[in-house]
Amino acid sequence: MTDWTARDLPSFDGRRVIVTGANSGLGLITARELARVGADVVLAVRDTAKGAAAARQMSGAVEVRELDLQDLSSVSRFADGVDRVDVLINNAGIMAVPHQLTVDGFESQIATNHLGHFALANLLLPKLTDRVVTVSSLTHWRGGLQVDDLNWTVRSYDPYLAYSQSKLANLLFTSGLQRRLDDVGSSLRAMAAHPGSSNTNLMNGTHGGHFGDVLASITRSFFTDADFGARQTLFAASQELPGDSYVGPRFVMRGRTQRVSRSKAARDAATADALWKESEKLTGIPFPL
Repeated sequence: MTDWTARDLPSFDGRRVIVTGANSGLGLITARELARVGADVVLAVRDTAKGAAAARQMSGAVEVRELDLQDLSSVSRFADGVDRVDVLINNAGIMAVPHQLTVDGFESQIATNHLGHFALANLLLPKLTDRVVTVSSLTHWRGGLQVDDLNWTVRSYDPYLAYSQSKLANLLFTSGLQRRLDDVGSSLRAMAAHPGSSNTNLMNGTHGGHFGDVLASITRSFFTDADFGARQTLFAASQELPGDSYVGPRFVMRGRTQRVSRSKAARDAATADALWKESEKLTGIPFPL
């Protein structure tokens, strides 16, 4: 079987796609390739100046709109300005940053990587026609989810474990969303993807002291380029796959793009349901269908 690449994308003419965090890295390439095949792409970014610079690198119909996933009021304003969307790609993320709280009082990694996207997806579901794709990570395998302490108010904060927790939450959100869509007979689908280990600027914001610097130096030699990483998201966004599919490289970090396995923790339906309920409680935004 020939390896699938972005060159194999079908036409997206007449389709509208929202990509969060599309001003750099995987998000930029994802948006660029979808615009290339005819999609009307919205770059949903916190820094609109950087978004505009990214848009200038793209051909086709590209719009830049402000979205701060660390601020639920910004998420609501963004969603209010959307009348229709075919594909939502929850791509934005931060990794292993120092402990800080958002304006809503959430730990910044769970806020950006999960709660903001949870709120955005639920607000847009009534306007969505096709699917939600959420970018997770290999690090979800080491993640343990403490639903009653998502914001690290009880535990001692660990930036890398907090990142892993948020990436596990991405997969549990995807499963929880698909179950709810199935329960109401919706044809919408929830997908997830992981890029393997891509050489992007996500690592620039990490905080791990000397050990983190050494680890980044060692692992960087194994990284694939951002085009390869974005390929996994593009596959999940464009191919005919069953709901709750998880897409990534066949051999963990390299190889053909295909459906891949997830950790036992990511398959725990009870934890997924508990996370959904806690996310509704924290954001105040319920499943709308």
